[in-house]
Amino acid sequence: MAVEGSAGDLVKVVTLLGAAVVAVPLFKRLGLGSVLGYLAAGLAIGPFGFGLFTDPQTILHTAELGVVMFLFVIGLEMRPSHLWSMRRDIFGLGSLQVVVCGILLTGVGMAFGFPLAVSFVCAMGFVLTSTAIVMQLLGERGDIAAPRGQKIVAVLLFEDLLIVPLLAIVAFIAPVDAAQQAVAPSRWIGVGIAAGALAALVAAGVWLLNPLFRILANSKAREVMTAAALLVVLGAALLMQLGGLSMAMGAFLAGVLLSESTFRHQLEADVEPFRGLLLGLFFIGVGMSLDLAVVAQNWQLIVAGVVSMMVVKALCIYGVARLAKSSPADALDRAVLMAQGGEFAFVLFSAALGAKVISPTVNANMTAVVVLSMALTPLAVLAHRRFAPASTASMEGVEKAEGLAGNVLVIGFGRFGQIAIQGALARGASISIIDTDTQVIRDAAEFGFKVYYGDGSRADVLHAAGAHSARVVMVCVDDKAATTRIVELLKAEFPHAQLLVRSYDREHMLEIGKLDVEFQIRETFESAMVFGRQGVLALGASSTEADEVMGELRRRDAERVVLEMAGGIFAGRALVQVNTEAHGKGA
Repeated sequence: MAVEGSAGDLVKVVTLLGAAVVAVPLFKRLGLGSVLGYLAAGLAIGPFGFGLFTDPQTILHTAELGVVMFLFVIGLEMRPSHLWSMRRDIFGLGSLQVVVCGILLTGVGMAFGFPLAVSFVCAMGFVLTSTAIVMQLLGERGDIAAPRGQKIVAVLLFEDLLIVPLLAIVAFIAPVDAAQQAVAPSRWIGVGIAAGALAALVAAGVWLLNPLFRILANSKAREVMTAAALLVVLGAALLMQLGGLSMAMGAFLAGVLLSESTFRHQLEADVEPFRGLLLGLFFIGVGMSLDLAVVAQNWQLIVAGVVSMMVVKALCIYGVARLAKSSPADALDRAVLMAQGGEFAFVLFSAALGAKVISPTVNANMTAVVVLSMALTPLAVLAHRRFAPASTASMEGVEKAEGLAGNVLVIGFGRFGQIAIQGALARGASISIIDTDTQVIRDAAEFGFKVYYGDGSRADVLHAAGAHSARVVMVCVDDKAATTRIVELLKAEFPHAQLLVRSYDREHMLEIGKLDVEFQIRETFESAMVFGRQGVLALGASSTEADEVMGELRRRDAERVVLEMAGGIFAGRALVQVNTEAHGKGA
């Protein structure tokens, strides 16, 4: 019998993994994203699909650990100083968005004919955005560390903190009977327990965790370090849960406390596989919990609720973002990303149901509304990406190139360009710099560099940037096609200037070489050669032997370049320029 039970459990595990392995790549191939793939997989194998699982809540509770671990990893990236710098966005922007959305969504509930208390609980549940979905979508497009991504993260953090006072409000507005009146003082006891749990976690993070990991690291047992990482995450979550607080916030706080630790990267690597798997399982559980029978029975109310609440919340978020001086494109992006309800809504609705603030029917309908809104979010993001007008970069604090003059013109001021101009600066040259990345321009100003906005592939911009008076033009952009266009234009319009060009790889170098520039270098060549020379020295060679080895490599590479040029066209100037990178045509 025990063997049969184990086999049954194994079948469920295989089913979950199989559904994810089939659905997620398929949905990503269709351009719909992994989140929607997990949701669809859960719906298919759940009690309202093929019925392979009958208790999605059990899976959902277990899979909430994925959200917990996700916030722990985010916390590791949030150093206390960085978190302090975000305080205005967390408490200012976050509270403004929550208050405005809460008021408007409560009005939507009352317009549907629900009492004030029910409308408020339903509204605040929908205000709590899905941290898991939004962070996953931000991560997939690499926006978490971007300024607009950081504002979204700040609001999400505030909303996660909000679950605690919301649960207290639910307890306060619940119908009070004689038994509850007798234990009313226990609410203050609960507050004290929560404060104590929070203090205990902070104390452990400050005085205990770093010495613990130092001892474990000295033991040289990798599996123990992994176990300790999981212990920290789950222990912090459990402590916060016992204190009546959010498990996810406990894990986030533990991550923040360890963000300055020398073991931060090791912890992130240890937790990452569990985080990804459990977060996917969470989305599958959400898909399973969508009761199609409830949706079919009350489809008009649910569809109206989903549409009205998502539209009102999106408009509210857009308005708040614009009020906070975000660009129209960033405000629209935030509105589309955050227009859904979230996982903490289930916690709030469950508490309200237990306290008899809402009825089982309202709970079922609102759960369906929230789940549908979560499922629709990836589709809304996809539609926004496809149909929204292309965003234009903010020109605040940026000047366009106009009437510039200097004996050196630099096109592109990334890492390569910043280093390349140092010699000319030391020589006392008069330098004009243009770039098309407004953030690069603003960042350069903080370090005393005046960079102007300008597209070097346009003749009028080059004239305005002073190419007509420049003795030397340094083309330092990191786009192959753009580099070629710029060089062709410079050779045609400004033949007097010496062109120093950054090329990408061997094929690009040959392409640029046909344009007869004075000098070019493949972008990683010199650093790779220095690196390679150090590798030869590390193998025991003397300095002279290392120079001979690297010299031979340079000679062979120069010969290959000349052979690859049709008829040796490149030979004369090329051998001066051939500071080549590494072996192979794709290098």
